[in-house]
Amino acid sequence: MPIYQYYEIFPDGSEGEPFDVSQKINEPTLKVHPITGNPIKKYFSAPSINTQYSDKKTKKQLDPSNLQQQGFTQYIKDKTSGKYHKSAGTDPRAPNQIDPKKL
Repeated sequence: MPIYQYYEIFPDGSEGEPFDVSQKINEPTLKVHPITGNPIKKYFSAPSINTQYSDKKTKKQLDPSNLQQQGFTQYIKDKTSGKYHKSAGTDPRAPNQIDPKKL
C-alpha cells in the first residue's frame, strides 16, 4: 500500500509539518486532518529510490583483490571438506586454512 504525505493547514493559513498516511491507490484523497479536523493538502515530493547500491557495485566491492587492497582477509568454504581456505589477504597472522570443527 502506498504511503502519501499530507500537511495540515492551520486557521491562520500557515502550513504544518508533513505527515504520512498509508492508503490504497483507489481511496480518495483526504480533505481533513484525522485528529484535529483542520483542512489538509497532499504533499507532493520526489519518490525515494535508492540508486546507491547495485549488484554490480556489490560484486566489485567483494572482489578478492579489492578486499585485499582494503586490508581484509577473505575465506572461501570448501564444500567437500567443510574447511575455509584463504582467498584474499596478506596478514601473516591470518591462517591459510580454518577447520570449524577445531574451533
